[in-house]
Amino acid sequence: MTDTAFAVPATEAAPRWPVRYLLFIAGLGGLLYGIDIGIIAGALPYLEATASHAWQLSSQQLGFVVAAVLLGSVLSSLFAGLVADLIGRRGAMLLAGVLFTASIPIMALASGYTPLLLGRLLQGISGGLIGVVIPLYLAEVLAPERRGRGAAMFQLLLTIGLVLAALIGLYQAHAVDDATRAVGHLPLAQQAQELFAVKDHAWRTIFWSCLLPGVVFCAGVLWLSESPRWLVRRGRLDAARRSLQRTLPASQVERTLADIQAPVAARADGQRDRLLSMRYMVPFLLACVVLACTQATGINSVLAYAVNILNQAGLPGAAANGADVAIKLLNAVMTVVALLLVDRKGRKFLLMLGSGGICVALLGAAMLFFKAEQGRLDVQPRIQQMVLADGLQLELDPSQWRQLAGTHMRGDQPMQLTVSYAYGGFSDVRSLRSDNPSDHLLGIQRDATVRADSVIGSFFRRLHLNPFPDPAAAADAPLHIDQAWIGPVPSAQHGWMVATCILVFVAFFAVGPGVCVWLALSELMPNRIRSNGMSIALLINQFVSTSIAAIFLPTVGQHGYASMFLFWAGCTFVFFLVATFWLPETKGKTLEQIEAHFR
Repeated sequence: MTDTAFAVPATEAAPRWPVRYLLFIAGLGGLLYGIDIGIIAGALPYLEATASHAWQLSSQQLGFVVAAVLLGSVLSSLFAGLVADLIGRRGAMLLAGVLFTASIPIMALASGYTPLLLGRLLQGISGGLIGVVIPLYLAEVLAPERRGRGAAMFQLLLTIGLVLAALIGLYQAHAVDDATRAVGHLPLAQQAQELFAVKDHAWRTIFWSCLLPGVVFCAGVLWLSESPRWLVRRGRLDAARRSLQRTLPASQVERTLADIQAPVAARADGQRDRLLSMRYMVPFLLACVVLACTQATGINSVLAYAVNILNQAGLPGAAANGADVAIKLLNAVMTVVALLLVDRKGRKFLLMLGSGGICVALLGAAMLFFKAEQGRLDVQPRIQQMVLADGLQLELDPSQWRQLAGTHMRGDQPMQLTVSYAYGGFSDVRSLRSDNPSDHLLGIQRDATVRADSVIGSFFRRLHLNPFPDPAAAADAPLHIDQAWIGPVPSAQHGWMVATCILVFVAFFAVGPGVCVWLALSELMPNRIRSNGMSIALLINQFVSTSIAAIFLPTVGQHGYASMFLFWAGCTFVFFLVATFWLPETKGKTLEQIEAHFR
């Protein structure tokens, strides 16, 4: 079989509208995946300002709320291949849409930490299914010359989902800023009370805005045809033929059907085909490494925490949300560029280009944060002296800010105080700004930091297998202030310089890993292990992403943002080496030809 075996004659083309509809619905799945990742960025500042006080959430719990989508993806990725094999690719896509739609009211109506976390987990489970099943479906349904564009369309709608989430967050940011100006004449305590209701309404509205895309996706999936390769494995040849007729020229249908049947028939005839042979393990491991390195760039954490990162870099309120929208828009625009290049330049070239550019951008952001964080003043001994009865209630009025900052106070420039503290093994981080009316009080209490074990945690602690801190040991532990740093909030110019680095990062990610990771996931996997192999590879991908998102807030609180960006840059350099020296080119080859390459 030659590389041109499936080339489409100039006089004959695949059915146009069925293919376009298929790409649209698959892309709409990408839209949901993008909303999964991006919606928390706009909601998180208001969750911190309201839910963290009303429900006594720690920074670790807020990190879990952010990471819950990724954790849900990990859980569903483990079983996504099995589900796709059991109920079909189309059935798995419908299940993903239903779970996403159900998660919205659970989050928007949440009255505590548990339902909010549950809704985010359901959203993540939906995302994990989408991340496995839709690339799998596109790889099995589309002709080789359309496969790159299909993956690019999925990624393009994913980026549009991120843009949509950012626009929703920007709209609510302007509403909150307007409310802040309206109550500016009131005393600080009354300002905080008035703004609490506004911010609580803001994050709930952000979640409600995501309901419609989920409903449309669920309805659209009902009109898709099933994957012909799944149908052949089930012995439904007539249905597989009809499915191929919707995406291929008539002259290619029977030839393609015969090629799909050949490996199935060979296994039925008893030919030796060990699952752990090198022909399977090498492409499987390559796909796993590519997916793990993609998340180790920090892309999901940058997108989820974009507003927080830009606030810390010096951009105020709506300006940070505006920069977040610019980041998501650039992501979408550069994905269109990738769509035009992926079937021309190839996957290997774009991954090398993308990972190299990402590494440079991350190093730039790390250097900027390192310079800003060098000028902070250590006030840990003074904060520790203010602790009374293993608690702290510090009123941060203008005079108190001046007293803490001393000579580091520069005119009217706002100041920032970051405090890391612990009761025994239970630690937390608080970051407060002098220009935020909600940050007029630094309150630390044992009840808000030390959390009781859950039922599962108690069970494992009885077996001496629970790795998390022991509530009983922390019940009498004194409050210890681990770190307390105060310094001026970086200038807006510094904030825009960091935003520029993130824009460069996102542009190179969109051109390279953003599109090519889905192709690597679906193209490198041999037919026999594709569904389960993709599940395991995406499981590794989401595990890396979840781990990074979960440790992000505690890490930047303890060690600063520079350390996190340096870590991502190191991981991205490894990605560049893998793409350069080990990844084969799969452009223009059928799935069967790619599998033959590894024999």
